[in-house]
Amino acid sequence: MKDVHNQLCSVKRQNIVTPVAQIPQKSVPSTAPAVSTTSSQPQPALTPPSAEQTVAATSSGGQTTISLTGSGTSYSKIEGPIDPEFKSKRQVAGMYQGIKVWSPVDPPGQLGIWGTEVTVDFDICIADGACIEACPVNVFEWLDTPGHPASEKKPFMIREKDCIFCMACENVCPPQCVKIFQKNQ
Repeated sequence: MKDVHNQLCSVKRQNIVTPVAQIPQKSVPSTAPAVSTTSSQPQPALTPPSAEQTVAATSSGGQTTISLTGSGTSYSKIEGPIDPEFKSKRQVAGMYQGIKVWSPVDPPGQLGIWGTEVTVDFDICIADGACIEACPVNVFEWLDTPGHPASEKKPFMIREKDCIFCMACENVCPPQCVKIFQKNQ
């Protein structure tokens, strides 16, 4: 199934036919808390941001209380579909640019489920781009997730509030990692 998907996926075909050049990114001060790797004791993956970091994150798109980098070693393979009842089984671990992130989170290997109405299980997602292409209102943007075993990028629901609940993204997702909830559900 995955081989057929890789052959039919327009994003994968585009990368095979014309590889995308990696553009070096400028160094930008991170609004996410940094995790030190020099200490001999393990550091927690989730640390509350300083007031300065919260102000910077809020002004650049919303509150951020989690980091996408860390020393997490939870790399077990997870199969879809996303659990439609995760909201009653999991707790909110933090926020990333104003979007809720549901536990467990142990970056970079385990990133949890992201979103409230438009939700994506980042641990199931294989980053084929089907949801991004299907969305008529451009809810998603690519988010780099370096070190994640399933893929190095994920569809981030940066414009979740713009969702029109057409279910296109949920219906086209091959690993079934997307779940759309109507407001107040």
